[in-house]
Amino acid sequence: MKVEQASQIAETAIQQLAKSLEQGHSEELRRYLGAMAKFPKYSLHNLILILSQKPDATHVAGYRTWQQLGRFVKKGAKGILIFAPVVRRKQVSSEETDDTSTVKLVAFRGVYVFDQLDTDGSPISELSKCVGDPREYTDKLKQFVVARNVQLEYSNGIFPAQGQCAPGKITLLPGMSPAVEFSTLAHELGHHLLHQTPRRVETTKRVRETEAETVAFVVCTSIGLEATQAATEYIQIYSGDRELLAESLEHVRRASAEILAAITPGE
Repeated sequence: MKVEQASQIAETAIQQLAKSLEQGHSEELRRYLGAMAKFPKYSLHNLILILSQKPDATHVAGYRTWQQLGRFVKKGAKGILIFAPVVRRKQVSSEETDDTSTVKLVAFRGVYVFDQLDTDGSPISELSKCVGDPREYTDKLKQFVVARNVQLEYSNGIFPAQGQCAPGKITLLPGMSPAVEFSTLAHELGHHLLHQTPRRVETTKRVRETEAETVAFVVCTSIGLEATQAATEYIQIYSGDRELLAESLEHVRRASAEILAAITPGE
C-alpha cells in the first residue's frame, strides 16, 4: 500500500464514521474506541489504518521492537502501514538555557508495524486485566490526580451526581462500588484534561459529558473493566461534520493515552 492510498483510507474512514453516526449507527465508533483502548499510543489516523488493514490486530510494533522483545517477524508476514513523524533538529542560540537545539516536525513517512500474531519467539507478558474490581488501578489513578495538583475529595453533598470536577478539585460520591468509583474518577479526569482549558467555551455541556464518558469508556476497556455504553452519545452530536468529529476523538484519544500511560506503565 502506498502512502497516498493510506492517507485516502484514513480520510474516507472518518467520513464514513461521521455518516454512520448521523444515521444513528454506533458500531463503527465502538470499533475505534476499542482500538484506542488497545493501542493508546497511536494517533487517530494510525488507528484507522491499523483497523482497515488488520481488524483483528491485538498488539503491534515495529520490526526492530519485536527483535528487542526476543521475537521475530514470521517469513511472509504482511506489515501494517502507518505514519511516523519525521523531525529535524535545529540549532538555536539562547541566553536563558543551555539547550541549543529544538525539534521541529517537518513531515510524515510511511513505516510498517506487525501484529503479535505475525511474530514468533520468546513469550511476551500479557497486559494486566481485571474484571469488576480495578483496585490497584484506582490507587494509581488517584496518584495521577495528586501528581497533577488536583485535590480529590469525597462528599455526600454532590448526590445524586456521582462525581464533580471543578478547577483544581475532583469530588466523588462515597460508598460507590470499586468499578463505579474507578469509572467515575476516569470520567472526571476526562473533564479535567479536556475541559479545564479555553476550549471549554467552544463546546456544549452535552459534548463535554460525552467526551468525558468516552475517556472513561476507553480507560475502563483497556484495563478489562466492563465499560458503559454512554459513549454512543456521539450519535448525531456532530451532525455528520467529520472535521469536528475527528478533532473531538483526537482530544479523547490524547486524554485517554495520558491516563493509561500513568496507570499502566510498561504494559
